[in-house]
Amino acid sequence: MLRSSSRSLLAPALSTAVAMALCAAPAWAAETTAPQAYVHKHADPAGSYRVDPDHSGVQFTIGHAGVGRFTGVFKRVTGSYTFDPANPAKDKADIVIPAQSLDTFLPQRDTDLLAAPFFDAAAHPDIRFVGTRYVPQNQTHGKLYGNLTLRGVTRPATFEVTLEGAGDVAYLPKPWGGYLSGFVATTTINRMDYGMTAFAAGLSHEVKVRVEIEGVRTPS
Repeated sequence: MLRSSSRSLLAPALSTAVAMALCAAPAWAAETTAPQAYVHKHADPAGSYRVDPDHSGVQFTIGHAGVGRFTGVFKRVTGSYTFDPANPAKDKADIVIPAQSLDTFLPQRDTDLLAAPFFDAAAHPDIRFVGTRYVPQNQTHGKLYGNLTLRGVTRPATFEVTLEGAGDVAYLPKPWGGYLSGFVATTTINRMDYGMTAFAAGLSHEVKVRVEIEGVRTPS
């Protein structure tokens, strides 16, 4: 047991520690507690970002048999981008999609598409887009010009880009939380341009692509 003199020496220190903890608690709660309602954030999106692979993805839609269409996804996206509305010359993007993250919700179809006649994922494991020039149309829309590499073939590609939102999301834990921005980018490609000529009569040549990206801002 502590002697009375020891207790008297410890009491002020303990009181100070408790007071500091109580004072710090409200600030911590304000920073990490989720808002009570969904709020669309429209803060300044300028900065460089790391793509959050857990909140990003790719959808593609292709015509089937001349009567319908089906949609598949790529469940993994990595990379980085820089966006500065005040200086579009700084804007750039480097987006990588592992071909093996393909999912068309039918295992046999996935196997067929990953084989040599289509994505040839064994020889070309990554799909990559490098954006080199962004032309804004207004504060939230613009065109991103660059090069798309698919199946080992690189071709120019242009994406229509929409800024979905940006702002501080401190209540999410790392690695998802921080200062975030989100974009949607769409384009249409011709699969024949990339050597994907198989099943030419059964699948449309044009493929619609939709990329949804969420990024975490990195220190400048």
